Amino acid sequence: MSTLTDSAPGYRARRTLPLRVEAVRQLKRRRTMVMAGILAALPLVLLVAFAIGGSPGGDGPDDRITLMDTATASGVNFAATCLFASAGFLLVIPVALFHGDTVASEASWSSLRYLLAAPVPRARLLWSKLAVALGFSAAAMALLPLIALAVGTAAYGWGPLELPTGGSLAAGLTLARLALAAAFIFVSQLVTAGLAFWLSTKTDAPLGAVGGAVGLTIVGNVLDAVTALGGWREALPAHWQFAWIDALQPQLEWGGMIKGAAVSVTYALVLFALAFRNFARKDIVS
Repeated sequence: MSTLTDSAPGYRARRTLPLRVEAVRQLKRRRTMVMAGILAALPLVLLVAFAIGGSPGGDGPDDRITLMDTATASGVNFAATCLFASAGFLLVIPVALFHGDTVASEASWSSLRYLLAAPVPRARLLWSKLAVALGFSAAAMALLPLIALAVGTAAYGWGPLELPTGGSLAAGLTLARLALAAAFIFVSQLVTAGLAFWLSTKTDAPLGAVGGAVGLTIVGNVLDAVTALGGWREALPAHWQFAWIDALQPQLEWGGMIKGAAVSVTYALVLFALAFRNFARKDIVS
């Protein structure tokens, strides 16, 4: 029996569905543009809210001091506040969207079988889509703080990061710390990415994959709030989602971020492996 290479001289599996082609396809999708617009709009929304409501701050002695209390101190403070306000939920959405809408959308359009008949090997198709989805998710993590930094600097000026508990960090050092914080947020969202990607290989409904990943992420947050679970909560990715705040301290603390990254990467690798295993054995009829 002749092989595919024999019957199609010049065929190379690694050259099928180039990343640039897949990236352009995803970039032109309306949901990509809408998601970028939402992320870009958040700093403006917060800016208007502070302009209307006045400087943020606690109203009582028992209020917990957070980054929100120093949001208007400088541009870097405003950028840090935007990360603080969005890391728990808003940044989950683009990650779930970019990963859950990969394979499932092709199936819903009945174009998946034609891609595989091109012929694009199944593993190659998944790798291409996963790499592009991870790239777009990383871009979303970078877009928000960059726009927030520009908006905040224009509104409140350039200056050091004023810490809620007292003290400050030089603006230049804060930029490096914010980059580290955004990188950790991206790593912490790999669990959501893995969930959405795996569900995308299980269903032909993109909304089901995206909604399922977001829903399970919310369940993780709820479980982390159950203090009766004690030390078991440390096995939940949600338990470490705000460990990046340790990067915005005078003395950089790595412990929480290392533990959180290890938990997230472990879950993500298992979920990505399940996605590849399921797709390799799936009967493609869409």
